[in-house]
Amino acid sequence: MSARIMVVEDEEALTTLLRYNLDAEGYEVETVGRGDDADTRLKERVPDLVVLDWMLPGLSGIELCRRLRARPETKQLPIIMLTARGEESERVRGLATGADDYIVKPFSVPELLARVKGLLRRASPERLATVLTYGDIELDREKRRVARSGRQIDLGPTEYRLLEFFLEHPGRVFSREQLLDSVWGRDIYIDERTVDVHIGRLRKLLNPGREQDPIRTVRGAGYALDDRFAKVE
Repeated sequence: MSARIMVVEDEEALTTLLRYNLDAEGYEVETVGRGDDADTRLKERVPDLVVLDWMLPGLSGIELCRRLRARPETKQLPIIMLTARGEESERVRGLATGADDYIVKPFSVPELLARVKGLLRRASPERLATVLTYGDIELDREKRRVARSGRQIDLGPTEYRLLEFFLEHPGRVFSREQLLDSVWGRDIYIDERTVDVHIGRLRKLLNPGREQDPIRTVRGAGYALDDRFAKVE
């Protein structure tokens, strides 16, 4: 699954340029023109990386960065700050606030793309891995094959995406709404119980016998890959 990137920038021409190039790299891109709007959206859904302008209407990039670092769910969120401020003192201020990287306008698009990829690799290596493994389950993205203990498993497209998403975030609990947004997409309007149906299908395909179920149901919260399953030898 492609990494999700939020671009928070109020210059329309630059936003279009960034969206075009990030789309071309295969990322899922969301753009926001105001700092306060970005703050609201980031409370609803956390992307894999944020490209954040320093000067924004509604809420400055510096203040938004401070808020993101203060919240547990976004404390480790990779942030690249864009700004016309090139002085060393301003760069230090931006990094001290919590930005992971800092690029001064005008900048080279290939350089920005390289920094995005580098940050994603360090923050979420599983996003770029060709093969994902957890316990005795292996998912090969290039071949689009799934195996358990060496036995090939044929998954439908939705079950494949569900398993891939879980493997990217082992142990983390996701609500039905979060799974719908991340696996089906925010623009798809279907009932949350659809998640239960596909989780059930995935379980049957992964556990045809009496094997340990790798998917944990958390009552009142959602689903996760079971932490104990990672210890399967």
